[in-house]
Amino acid sequence: MSSNPPAEYAGVPLPEVRITTTRLLFAETTEKVLNGFEEIEHIRQVTMSGESLPRKINSGPNKGLDNNHTQRRTIKVGGKDVELTTLVGNFFIELDVEDDMVLDETVGKIKAVCDAHIEHGFNLEIGRYSKYRPTLTDYRGV
Repeated sequence: MSSNPPAEYAGVPLPEVRITTTRLLFAETTEKVLNGFEEIEHIRQVTMSGESLPRKINSGPNKGLDNNHTQRRTIKVGGKDVELTTLVGNFFIELDVEDDMVLDETVGKIKAVCDAHIEHGFNLEIGRYSKYRPTLTDYRGV
């Protein structure tokens, strides 16, 4: 497994854009949004979170049976097949930008993609939402 490049520029953590959707997205919408992000320069990585769609049902009377949810499927992102295992509600987009002007331009492009594909609304925030250096729990043994 290769190591990721450091998530810092000039000693400052790289900025992230957090997009929180008003409703969980269908697979088709997630595919359109991710393909829209593929066209934007300065995006280092995209992480998604939301409601899990496990392969097997985890609890209840049907525990162990296949989860035949209609939204658990393979989508195409940038010409590659990606298995969608969540109903997406959040995108965390790490940006590789040099200054505030490039940051504002990139965030404007991200917002345009979201406006075009997320019809029920979303919130967009800029900050740092995932850790970029080891913390105490990373050093503790299990």
